[in-house]
Amino acid sequence: MTASDEDTGADAYQTVLTRIAEALERLSPPDATAPDFAGAEAFVWHPEEAALAPVQRVNRVEMTLLKGIDRVRDLLLENTERFARGFPANNALLWGARGMGKSSLVKAVHATVNAGLGDKAGMLKLVEIHREDIEALPDLMALLRGTPERFIVFCDDLSFDTADTSYKSLKAVLEGGIEGRPDNVILYATSNRRHLMSRDMLENEQATAINPGETVEEKVSLSDRFGLWLGFHRCSQEEYLAMVAGYVAFFRLPADPADTRREALEWAATRGARSGRVAWQYVQDLAGRLQVKLDTKGRA
Repeated sequence: MTASDEDTGADAYQTVLTRIAEALERLSPPDATAPDFAGAEAFVWHPEEAALAPVQRVNRVEMTLLKGIDRVRDLLLENTERFARGFPANNALLWGARGMGKSSLVKAVHATVNAGLGDKAGMLKLVEIHREDIEALPDLMALLRGTPERFIVFCDDLSFDTADTSYKSLKAVLEGGIEGRPDNVILYATSNRRHLMSRDMLENEQATAINPGETVEEKVSLSDRFGLWLGFHRCSQEEYLAMVAGYVAFFRLPADPADTRREALEWAATRGARSGRVAWQYVQDLAGRLQVKLDTKGRA
């Protein structure tokens, strides 16, 4: 073999190694880089890019428009204020009837607490993580750990079904992991299920497991790791009408109170439910018929 042949072989070998290295680089997850937290008060976690996307305008309603949930509102507000000021606070699970303002309350509390921080206004950030991205929660914690800002990590409509083991990532972050939850992070989740698991799932575990009690305990222990449980229950007729009246007054809709009451009750009857969501849907319909534009950041 000549020197020229050896050089050619070495070049070919180097080319193959370079191609392998580039392929591995493409397959590896990107490095997570902290965004400019001063640029927004809310972010959405995208695990594919290991990045937080800023949300310039949060979809939320004012605290005063949330009716019939006074007790849980006050508890969550107090817990969040303590956390924002650097004092101990609990992770919170907001569970119960659908459409009663669980996610709306989290977003409203975030805005209210931030507005009351004075010189530190804007230091409390809201970070949304989607249910299907829960397994990437440890990566998000690593990104937020040690930054001067404080974060509410929020997961809406959290629940787990049969054979879904991603809840273990959440358990480790809430309590029990070697690193634990960062001091500047708190987790808020909403769910229609108090134990985050369906009843059928728990009953199936009891029926098929060798030791049913231990298996169910493992599933139920997830919700136990939320220190603050806030229950949302179906509203009464008067609470539902108060929600409608609150929206009508806030947006200054030119509607007759007697007609509004009658229509709102009929609207709820056609849906077989009374809730804050149903009240808002009726008000949207009413505003549309009155040809009035609604803006939850301001007035009609």
